[in-house]
Amino acid sequence: MADMRTDEEQVQAIKDWWKKNGSSLLIGIGAALAIVFGWQAWQNHQMDQRTQAASRFADLMNAYSDQSDDKRAETVSYLAGELRKDFEGSAYASYGMLILARQQMMEEKDPEAAIESLRWAQSHAAEQGPLALVIRNRLARAQFAAGQLDEALATLEGAENPGTFKPLFSELRGDILLAKGDRDGAREAYLAARSESSTGRSGVLELKLSDLGVGEGA
Repeated sequence: MADMRTDEEQVQAIKDWWKKNGSSLLIGIGAALAIVFGWQAWQNHQMDQRTQAASRFADLMNAYSDQSDDKRAETVSYLAGELRKDFEGSAYASYGMLILARQQMMEEKDPEAAIESLRWAQSHAAEQGPLALVIRNRLARAQFAAGQLDEALATLEGAENPGTFKPLFSELRGDILLAKGDRDGAREAYLAARSESSTGRSGVLELKLSDLGVGEGA
């Protein structure tokens, strides 16, 4: 009888504990399951978004490469716009705007449109890294082509750590300064580009220096 009473007391203690704590325990389990399944759903959504963005970018590249398509420019513009609208947070959207800006610069001869595309790409790319530097380089060149010389210089100066882009930026800075009539500044920038290059002397850069009265031995 003592054992039975003990068992009954144990059962009653469990019932009393469940009555006090069962609801909060179920809520905790439910919250944990919601977090787990919510995280999995978010991960699946992210993967699906990346897959769709990659597919759209592949379509864009195919359209850009198809020189036989009379509607090529319109298709590229449309697909780049779709990437920009539907996948704003994806690197593929920034890459798409780079392709569009190249078309606007090289084929449509519209540097102002290219500047807008590149500014969007710049605002949506990570501040550091190769992609940000590629965007900055092309943005400065588009601004230079549009006659926005001070803006182009400011874009170049905004690069905190240009790395391997340093000689490219220095040479472009020289081009811009020369266009502004600052021959001394251009000479200094070209010489900096020469000294920063790790691939040897560039024939084009040496011609630019020669035009400014700087020989190869300088």
